[in-house]
Amino acid sequence: MTASSPPASGLPAGTARRRPAPVVLAAAILLLAVHFVLAVAGKRTASTTSDELVHLTAGLSYWQNHDYRLHPENGNLPQRWAALPLYLAGAQLPPLAGNDYWRTSDVWVFGHQFFYETGADHFPRLMAGRAMIALFSVGTGILVFWWSRRHFGDAGGLVSLALFAFSPDFLAHGALVTSDVCMVFFFFAAIAAWWHHLHSGSARSWWLCAGVLGLAFVAKYSAVLLIPMLVAMAAVRALAPEPWRFAGRVFTTPGRRFAAAAFSAAAQALVVAAVIWASYGFRYSAFNPELPPADHFIRPWADYVGRTGLIGEFTRGLAALRLLPEAFLYGFDYVLATTGRRSAFLNGELSVTGWRTFFVWTFLLKTTLPVLALAGLLAAHLARRVAAGRAGWRRLYPWTPLLVLLVVYGASSLASQLNIGHRHILPLYPVLFIAAGRFGRVFVFPLRWPAAATAALLGWHAAAAVRIAPQHLAYFNPIAGGPANGWRHLVDSSLDWGQDLPALRRWLEANRNDRPAYLAYFGTGQPNYYNLPVRRLAFVDNFRFEHRYVALEPGLYALSATVVQQVYTAVLGPWNPDREKEYQELRAYEPLFAAYTADPTRRAELERDVAPGKWREAIKRHELLRLARLAAYLRVRGPDDFAGYSILIFRLDTAELRAATAGSWSEWANLIERTAAARR
Repeated sequence: MTASSPPASGLPAGTARRRPAPVVLAAAILLLAVHFVLAVAGKRTASTTSDELVHLTAGLSYWQNHDYRLHPENGNLPQRWAALPLYLAGAQLPPLAGNDYWRTSDVWVFGHQFFYETGADHFPRLMAGRAMIALFSVGTGILVFWWSRRHFGDAGGLVSLALFAFSPDFLAHGALVTSDVCMVFFFFAAIAAWWHHLHSGSARSWWLCAGVLGLAFVAKYSAVLLIPMLVAMAAVRALAPEPWRFAGRVFTTPGRRFAAAAFSAAAQALVVAAVIWASYGFRYSAFNPELPPADHFIRPWADYVGRTGLIGEFTRGLAALRLLPEAFLYGFDYVLATTGRRSAFLNGELSVTGWRTFFVWTFLLKTTLPVLALAGLLAAHLARRVAAGRAGWRRLYPWTPLLVLLVVYGASSLASQLNIGHRHILPLYPVLFIAAGRFGRVFVFPLRWPAAATAALLGWHAAAAVRIAPQHLAYFNPIAGGPANGWRHLVDSSLDWGQDLPALRRWLEANRNDRPAYLAYFGTGQPNYYNLPVRRLAFVDNFRFEHRYVALEPGLYALSATVVQQVYTAVLGPWNPDREKEYQELRAYEPLFAAYTADPTRRAELERDVAPGKWREAIKRHELLRLARLAAYLRVRGPDDFAGYSILIFRLDTAELRAATAGSWSEWANLIERTAAARR
């Protein structure tokens, strides 16, 4: 090996391979245990978040029914993993025969039946699934510690692990029944396994890499980003001067090393395909022929033809040849079709195509200040090394996997139009945490001020996570104005995923005082489960409940942050004269809407003149317009209080409520102008 060449192992030169000292190992185990407890225990006060219901229902159906019609657009592996305790405990899904929602693959309503209509308490099952997913978060922490320790020794590994263990983002999502943290684990496991294989070339490393890649592809469809990552890593390895021994041969030139890596990857692709087939029971059809039949997936596959471009044509070509399971290919096409245009919110603005700066903003607003400070110091350190010519090939080569992940995933995130949650850049944080392990080098005796400063930053970071507990999903740093101002910047899974119904119950018990309470909620929780004394306004839950006319009275109004910002609604965008005209026309029918809702006899009479569907559509449209008009005012007014930060509480008196929902256009506009002036 020449002086300028990187080490053959791909690791930093001189890196110790010894096991960590007992005290270091004990500290690492303690940090991982604290992370697990904080993540899981914090969810004991959280109602089901929006996607957990469908993940858990679909996973149990995979085990129990050997059928893959439900929710194929998300990872088969994390759904199975989370539902494994339910399956082993003998949990039963709703009856399938004669069930329209099973027939139409509507996992949302079928999931509602499973959670709330089978007679069994869903919450212990949900907590079991959350604990299972938290194991993937712990696994990610282990990889962070292992990787950082390889570069920076014991102290560096502990610094990186402490940053991970107290990350509000991983504490928020690390124990939710979703695929996000599972995919973070497999991103890092896959690039580590591939990099090891590119230097070892052994049969053991080949099988390890193939198996991890296979599991990654059934964890989440974002695993496709591993393909350019593996290619880039292979290219860098090919340029390294050391020969590579693989399959009994030694490859000495860059071209041959890259060709050998390509051959190895192609062979591993066969294992990946086998893992995918195994995950779907080695059956092409998503629908078990022994069960009540299905009309289609939740959306017929034909709906996506022409919407997914050449990649969609390729996917459907694979389906025509039956080279991969139907559910896997449909799910991939579904993701392609639904990520191009999706309602999103950022800093007071709405968009259906997203922003190039969305994830830059989420990083700045939802990352603790100590981590931002460490990131700035790392950037300055790298800039100095580059300027001094000390960031050459030999120093950067061992960082190849992490740099490739950072560049490929970061570029993909910036280009993405799916701007619905900070969670989508979770894979970037471990790279930062690992790099921050270099600050572990300051912990040498005698300790000096850099060690004290680093310890202070770590303590500050941990304190931020402990202080916001158990509301980690609502963490916003002081740049955003803290969690009380999070709703002004981000919603959906960055703040409001339906988790705060228990917090609302506690708030109402302490503050209601027999006043009428109204709820407009975003999520898949059910107020009845928590015995909430609320009158239901428009919900965003995909359960297809009938909208009913509800008269508004002065009292308490609890609105999810996502509802306040009107992100998912048929009344998207600013209130305008055309909507005002339509709303005022519908208001004239309010007495009939009330009679239609409350009086079965009058309802039958009204339906003789106008079809039931017309009445239901009119009531729904009236409710959506009324809520949009009210929300436009409330955004200017601001809340009086919060239930867990994601549900905003407003106390509205008679005059304020009338002007906001029943007054004329001029009354409504004047109310907003007066309120805005008062805020200034």
